[in-house]
Amino acid sequence: MGIRVGPQDDRESVAAIHAGLDLGINWIDTAAAYGLGHSENVVASAIEGLRNKPYIFTKCSLVWDESRKISHNLQAASIRREAEASLQRLRIETIDLYQIHWPAWFGKPEDASPGSIEEAVGEMAKLKAEGKIRHIGVSNFSAEQMQRALRVAPIASLQPPYSLLAREVEASVLPFALAHQIGVIVYSPMASGLLSGAMTRQRIARLPQDDWRKDSPNFQEPLLTRNLNLVETLREIGKQYHASPGEVAIAWTLRNPAVTGAIVGVRSAEQANGIAGAAEIELDATDLREIEQMLTVETA
Repeated sequence: MGIRVGPQDDRESVAAIHAGLDLGINWIDTAAAYGLGHSENVVASAIEGLRNKPYIFTKCSLVWDESRKISHNLQAASIRREAEASLQRLRIETIDLYQIHWPAWFGKPEDASPGSIEEAVGEMAKLKAEGKIRHIGVSNFSAEQMQRALRVAPIASLQPPYSLLAREVEASVLPFALAHQIGVIVYSPMASGLLSGAMTRQRIARLPQDDWRKDSPNFQEPLLTRNLNLVETLREIGKQYHASPGEVAIAWTLRNPAVTGAIVGVRSAEQANGIAGAAEIELDATDLREIEQMLTVETA
């Protein structure tokens, strides 16, 4: 498993990273777009002076202007500028895994953005040859988009959304990655906190109006009742493993043979301690059957 670092209190972020590293987690996933560069600066502060530094994964393709407006760019010159800027913010000589964050932007067609997947991967191959990145990765790509990327350069990893409540990638994306020996590091394995065990109906009702989860079907009826019941099933299963519902949810993603690892967003050392056990859980056939049965419960 790995730690994802996003915008929040810097001291808590550093404490969360250190807690995760103490628990044996050895890679950190971030992105230039998280906090518009700030997240990478926080990661740099957290790893500074460490004898055994974790692997650092970050991303490109989302850029921002002086007014802090984000746009999408896959042009070679832009990818190179982003890589140089990330290296500077992270205060490292080489990025272990450099990923294209998105193949397109906000549901728009690819040709709505400058550049192309092929152009971006080509430039990343040059950065790799120069020793500025070690491996090329992609995020949120379809099987067809991965195939196009592979025609330009080897792709080490894919980062897709995957959880009990988001299984679309099982149809073609995960089989393609497995067949082509592309590592898969999934994100949102706890479905944006819904499967963590800490999310209650009352807490959901108190979410800020601008929280995107307010509009998510999984956080609304009729799915909400089923999902909260699913959490209770995960809680019961977790008792035999001394694990939280969230750890069981993460372990469920890791049981897929295509999945190499899972990224979990943590905001504190306490949260880091609360998810580290997921990597040790091996769900058996009975566990998996109980989970699947809960997912097939009628919601009407």
